[in-house]
Amino acid sequence: MLRNGLEPWHLLILAVVVVVLFGSRKLPDTARSLGKSLRILRSEAKAMKEETGKDSPATTAPAATTTTGPDRGTASASEPTTVRAGADV
Repeated sequence: MLRNGLEPWHLLILAVVVVVLFGSRKLPDTARSLGKSLRILRSEAKAMKEETGKDSPATTAPAATTTTGPDRGTASASEPTTVRAGADV
């Protein structure tokens, strides 16, 4: 019985049952709402893919370096001396 799967007359019976349950007036509104939902879902999925694909270097901050030595003093563990890249020393 399940050997042939869905045949055309199965789909016809299913369509009749849907029309009887929901009514012919609500079906266009339901289809329109479903289409809008699918468009929103696609656009959000596309935006997420684009967002994860971009990893710009401007979003990552450069690491600060600590210096120790006789001219800069000795850096302690509680107060490290930091020098930013490009700063005049």
